[in-house]
Amino acid sequence: MAVLALPELQQSFLVGLLGSEDMALLDLIEGDGLDARARLGIYRHHILTTLTAVLEAAYPVVSALVDRRFFGYAADAFIRRHPPAGPCLGEYGADVPEFLAAFPPCAHLPYLPDVARLEWAVHRAATAPPAAALDREGLRSVDPGRMADVTFTLDPSLSHLASPWPVEKIWRAHQAEGKDLDVDMTAGRVWLEVRATGDGVTVRSIESGRYALRNALGRGMSLGEAIEIALGSHPALNVEVEIRSMLEDNIFSRFTVRAGE
Repeated sequence: MAVLALPELQQSFLVGLLGSEDMALLDLIEGDGLDARARLGIYRHHILTTLTAVLEAAYPVVSALVDRRFFGYAADAFIRRHPPAGPCLGEYGADVPEFLAAFPPCAHLPYLPDVARLEWAVHRAATAPPAAALDREGLRSVDPGRMADVTFTLDPSLSHLASPWPVEKIWRAHQAEGKDLDVDMTAGRVWLEVRATGDGVTVRSIESGRYALRNALGRGMSLGEAIEIALGSHPALNVEVEIRSMLEDNIFSRFTVRAGE
C-alpha cells in the first residue's frame, strides 16, 4: 500500500472527488464491504450535489433561464474546475459569471453572465456585514485643499454593475412581484447599484454619470481621481450634487486621506 504525505493525500483525494481516480488513493480507502471506487463515488455524489445546491441558491434566476437540468450540467463543470477554496460555502460561486462567459454551451445567451453578476451582487449584499457609520465630523475637519486626496471605503454590501442588457428587468421578472413583467431585450444599457437596506436588498437603476463617480470611488480611487474620470465621460455632471447625494445615501463607511507627495 502506498504511503502519502498529508498534502499529497489531500490533493489526491480532491482529484479523486472532482477528477480522475488515482489508484494510490483507492488503495488507501477502506472498503468495509464496499468497493473502494464505489465508496469514493458516494463522496463524489454528495460533494457535487451539495455544491450544486449552493450555486443554485446563489443563482436562482440563471437556473430558471437555462433550466435546472442544464444548470446542473454547467454547475458540475464549474465545480470540477473551481472547487471551494475556503470553508464558508456562502462565499462559494463568485467566479460563476466569468465561467459562464467562457462556457461554450452558453454562447447563445450573451446576457447570462451579466445576469449572474447581478445575482452575485444581490447574494453578496444579503450576506455582507453591517456597514460602519461614517465619521462625518472627521470628514468635515479635513482641509478643503486635501479633499481631492480623500479615499472612501464603501458600504461592504454595495456593488455597481453596468450592462448592455436589461438585466435588472430580467432579474425582476423572476421575482415574486415581477412575474408579469415584460422584458424588452433591446432596451439598452443599464447602470445599477445593489446594496443591503433595512428591507433586504435593493437593486436600483442610476444615471451613467452617477455610476461613473460611485464606481470609481468603489474601486479605491481618491475623490479627485474619481471626479476626473467621471467628468471625462460626463462633462456636465454636477459634482457638488453627486457628493451630497452619496452622503445622503450613506454609501460610505470610512475615509482616509492619502499622504501628501
